[in-house]
Amino acid sequence: MSEQTNTETFGFQTEARQLLQLMIHSLYSNREIFLRELISNASDAIDKLRFRAIAEPELVGADVDYAIAVSFDEEAGTVTIADNGIGMTRAEIVEQLGTIAKSGTAEFLASLTGEEQKDASLIGQFGVGFYSAFIVAHEVEVLTCGVGASEGTRWVSQGEDDFSVEPLQCPRGTTVILHLRDDAKEFADGFRLRSIVRKYSDHIGVPVRMIKEAFPSEESEETESAEPEFETVNDATALWTRSRSEVSDDEYTEFYKHVSHDFDDPMTWSHNRVEGKLEYTSLLYIPKKAPFDIWNRDMPRGLKLYVQRVFIMDEAEQFLPLYLRFVKGVVDSSDLPLNVSREILQQDERVTSIRNALTKRVLNTLESMAKKGPDDYRAFWDEFGEVLKEGAGEDFANREALAGLLRFASTHMEDIQKKVGLADYIERMDEGQDKLYYLVAENFETARSSPHLEIFRKRGTEVLLLFDRIDEWLMANLTEFDGKPFQDVMRADLDLPEDEEEHGEADSEANAALSGRIAEVLGELVEEVRVSKRLTDSPACLVLPEHAMGAQMRRIMEATGQELPETKPHFEYNATHPLLERLAAEADEDRFGDLVRVLFDQATLAEGGTLKDSSAYVSRLNRLLLELL
Repeated sequence: MSEQTNTETFGFQTEARQLLQLMIHSLYSNREIFLRELISNASDAIDKLRFRAIAEPELVGADVDYAIAVSFDEEAGTVTIADNGIGMTRAEIVEQLGTIAKSGTAEFLASLTGEEQKDASLIGQFGVGFYSAFIVAHEVEVLTCGVGASEGTRWVSQGEDDFSVEPLQCPRGTTVILHLRDDAKEFADGFRLRSIVRKYSDHIGVPVRMIKEAFPSEESEETESAEPEFETVNDATALWTRSRSEVSDDEYTEFYKHVSHDFDDPMTWSHNRVEGKLEYTSLLYIPKKAPFDIWNRDMPRGLKLYVQRVFIMDEAEQFLPLYLRFVKGVVDSSDLPLNVSREILQQDERVTSIRNALTKRVLNTLESMAKKGPDDYRAFWDEFGEVLKEGAGEDFANREALAGLLRFASTHMEDIQKKVGLADYIERMDEGQDKLYYLVAENFETARSSPHLEIFRKRGTEVLLLFDRIDEWLMANLTEFDGKPFQDVMRADLDLPEDEEEHGEADSEANAALSGRIAEVLGELVEEVRVSKRLTDSPACLVLPEHAMGAQMRRIMEATGQELPETKPHFEYNATHPLLERLAAEADEDRFGDLVRVLFDQATLAEGGTLKDSSAYVSRLNRLLLELL
């Protein structure tokens, strides 16, 4: 840090410099969004001051005229955006403008691909909206004074290595001055700026004002000199307060970009006004893409909350459950107290009522999308399906509705991209089938090739294939759908109609003797040895005891460092397989033991497990190969 005449200079972080350069060079095709971002920031600053003024009216005085002013100087090549909002102190401006995307810069950089359009779509997801100014400006000045502060601050940067700050006297609020690049001088034009404001910020609930441009009179080509007259160039009406019939799709789309800072259009939205015992308006959006930190359950989330059109908070997480954390939008209620705090919100029964209603509205919107736009719902599921699965295990009241939204791969569809819903699965169940069969594995390929599916493939019975990391936890909580229970085909208690032609006599004396010999070899490795009723092609498989933790969940728990009690599987063998027939006739006990251990290890590998002693497996297999050769 260097100091000169009260001016202090700070260096940007290394990753911040990289991000600035990427933004400047990657977003040229969308550079007009800089005005949308800066106006949105100004609007947020005014909303925050309005909220503080409810409890501290002395901060602003009476009859304050909140507004955003946009001006330009064609000769100087500047564009200025000014607001009379909450402003920033010197410490706040150094912290907030000196550290880009504090919580996610590294992830942002890791997400960039070099593809201009795809990289551009990431801009709003990392808190970098202010820095879009450098897309069009070679230097940016920020003049700001925090509410109640006696002195303001001037922040200046060229978006390269550093920025400087110095004290100055200025009114409350923030003024951003952009010194335009030579190839961006087109923005120092009244018509151009007006068109951008109307395109992106017409819905802002704060008037955006510009100097009314004077035109030559009919008598003279000279413009009459007069005091500049300001005019409001946006509608300045909160979009959610208008009737749905009055709002165009383009307006809904641009408002979404304002509240979410997302560059993409939303996938769909729901605008609803409720009147009666509880009155509120909601406008909820489903994004197209999941944010990079969707799996961080502590990430900032929630809707923008307004009470009687007064902004209260940005991330009111009380109005939607955690598994719907991807939903963006606003909720405006006339019934919540204006001085409500976050803690009071969590306990207020009116908030609970609104939360329940908004949750059902989101689920109904998704259900409608699944029916009317299956391709759109497939795209939604690819982005947010795993998050939605959390709800099926957490939200008991909406469990049936959530279960109807779930999608799974199945044995009837070889393409991993194609998924089936539970209602469709039930429609094509076999005659007499009363359970929904599923299998959990590490990945799609392991699931599809599992030996546990052989009897189902032979009979043409569909089995759901689950391989997301959350699936075993999901099925532990989701026990039935539409009155029909789920059945894990990897469990020892598999309930299938007996078919002697398929399985032979499981309780024959020969099989009982072979089971005893195998059990002697495997000893403590297994809980039980028995003839299988699920195998038709493979010689053997391992199955889980009824209440044992599955392999997928065990791996997740072990990865967190937890010590778990050992679970012994059941060893099932296909008595009609040639290998087992050969095994039953083997008189050499050593060779018999090697064959049994090889079959056990192969069954472990077939279900995606790992061998405790892989070298022993290789040695046994080599001995058997040498004997054959």
